[in-house]
Amino acid sequence: MRSIFKIFSLFFFSLILSTAATAAEHGTAQEAEAMVKKAIAYMKTNGQEKALTEFNNPKGSFVDRDLYVWVAENNGKAIAHGANQRLVGKDLRTLRDVDNKAFIEEIMTMANSKGKGWVDYKWPNPVTKAIEAKSTYFEKSGDLIFACGIYK
Repeated sequence: MRSIFKIFSLFFFSLILSTAATAAEHGTAQEAEAMVKKAIAYMKTNGQEKALTEFNNPKGSFVDRDLYVWVAENNGKAIAHGANQRLVGKDLRTLRDVDNKAFIEEIMTMANSKGKGWVDYKWPNPVTKAIEAKSTYFEKSGDLIFACGIYK
């Protein structure tokens, strides 16, 4: 009887540890919001050129696990993207998720009307490469929109 209890206890304990480890692999909503605020402050302190270089650095301080900052001009043109350098210089408004949702248009509209918020869509996770549900937090600062998303 004791050996069954020990096995069950070990199984339960390992389940808890694996769940905690999986959660640590993903950024949280609070971390995404904090990263956006940190990016805005970094640009104000260090200037746009230095900030964009840091935001575009996949090993820089604005990429953490599956979190990364991207920045777009008010016209939708990406000027920084921590996970996909090929998007820099592109009009992001043409992007659609797997359900054909124009999520960038939604972000741009909400940023211009409310200044900040969250938008849900589906997008490839840069860590797992799988299409996953994602929520992106964004804030408008001046003529730029700063964003960072979480995978659910």
